[in-house]
Amino acid sequence: MKSRGMVVCPQPEAAEAGVEALREGGNAVDAAIACAFAQSVVDPLMCGIAGFGSMALWLPGSGAPGSGVNEYFDFHAAASSAVRPDMWADILEGETRDGFGFILKDRVNDIGYQAIAVPAALRAYETAHRAYGRLPWSRVVEPAIRWAEEGYFVRPAMSAFFNEGSGMGRAATAERLAFSATGRALYCTPSGAPKPTGAPIRNPDMAETLRLIARDGADAFYTGEIAKRIVADMAANGGFLTADDLANVAAQRAEPLTGEYRGRRISTNPPPGGGVMLLEMLNILENFDLAALGHNSPDYMQVVSEAMKRATIDKDARVGDPAFIDVPLDELTSKAYAATLAEAIRRGERASVPRVGANHVSRDTTHISIVDGEGGCVSLTHSLGMPSGVITDGLGFMYNGCMGVFDPRPGHAGSIAPGKSRFSAMCPTIVFEGDSPSLVLGAPGGTQIVMGVLQVILNVLDFGMNLAAAVSAPRFSSTGNAIDVSNRIPRYVTRELEERGETIIRNPVGYTIGWVHGIHIHADRLDGMADPGRDGVAYEA
Repeated sequence: MKSRGMVVCPQPEAAEAGVEALREGGNAVDAAIACAFAQSVVDPLMCGIAGFGSMALWLPGSGAPGSGVNEYFDFHAAASSAVRPDMWADILEGETRDGFGFILKDRVNDIGYQAIAVPAALRAYETAHRAYGRLPWSRVVEPAIRWAEEGYFVRPAMSAFFNEGSGMGRAATAERLAFSATGRALYCTPSGAPKPTGAPIRNPDMAETLRLIARDGADAFYTGEIAKRIVADMAANGGFLTADDLANVAAQRAEPLTGEYRGRRISTNPPPGGGVMLLEMLNILENFDLAALGHNSPDYMQVVSEAMKRATIDKDARVGDPAFIDVPLDELTSKAYAATLAEAIRRGERASVPRVGANHVSRDTTHISIVDGEGGCVSLTHSLGMPSGVITDGLGFMYNGCMGVFDPRPGHAGSIAPGKSRFSAMCPTIVFEGDSPSLVLGAPGGTQIVMGVLQVILNVLDFGMNLAAAVSAPRFSSTGNAIDVSNRIPRYVTRELEERGETIIRNPVGYTIGWVHGIHIHADRLDGMADPGRDGVAYEA
């Protein structure tokens, strides 16, 4: 029997929802949205209807071979109309080592009501479904309602995140879980500790919220009954989010940002997403014979890390919301500019990434990769950022904490402004062989997302790995001045790098630096791989 498609994501429960949608005649868009709703229930700190994200899609056309629609639905988190550009300028204490946010006095941007930016996820789901979905809206919401009402249990990766400690002033995940009365009841034991692996969770408030959304659409959240409760809670607790902010939310439909790497077309997301970093790094690395350097050899790691640092420097200084700053995309994605950076790397020049300080690496966000039986593809990354901890009584969902990534210093690419979207390293990507999609991939992992996606692409295209090997291979990253490495990279490799003057920070986790989930499309089969660092699955419909 011809395959009806495949779903790859970090949560088995959500993958089930996507597969069921495909089996009932839905397409990749239906399956992705059903999966995303389920993820918002069964991985509630990683994503949600009060979050943000970016979705790539390719839907084949009925015309010539290779014809079709390649489009992005971007729904980044914007600052409220009530913020001021200089409101936090005098309380800056530091910057995270990996560039994923700023540390402020009393953590006002990190946890609590002022951490919340305008949530756009739900409006984007509805917009994409109206444009391309086949199944009824209520049908794609239904599995999430079921999971919320009947319950699920804490998985190992959830438990690890629940128990993750604080870093350089950031709130620990346990603090976020326990911030609200609802959070303590849902996610904590009677002693106040996070629930352990295997503990059951039921969320009837979330089930009721989703029923309203299934009945009334996204308007229930943005202008209707749910909106009224959100706005009242924000006003009572000093939050920035207003009724006008919610009413004005719209998903941005955009053409993909495209490039070429070793003869393949790379389709990725435009700013303020991370696709520009991915293309810049690929362009730099195309100037090197990476296979000859040897996979994860000291020479390979040094070259790739220098490309990562240069893309990070450009991102910090020059990439942000294009509605507010002029992003020089033509230069940043040009082969000529990349060649000058590559030549500097050949000369042995080491880049230096400016950082205010601090030492924290984010681990939140989630992803879905889907291919349907007709060849339609969706790559969707969505998140709460570092979640705010806020849950409005009776609604059941946690809000994003996206204000933590805005630069509190006026005059920078990522500075705060009303209505401005923050940069995100999300880069849901589709790699094409000729006119046909070949790789559909993306990852959670904060600033490390783009570094994980980069290395999986290199593993497939430069080293000829199958997808399982490409996703499972140990990774490294340099989004600051050190090189972060998976604990599965041998010490005899990193010792040589240290002898060259590199600072190595060894992560105790074996599977880290983004958690890539992808599908490799072959003429006769689909190969899917869920990152071993999460609880995920690759299910064929």
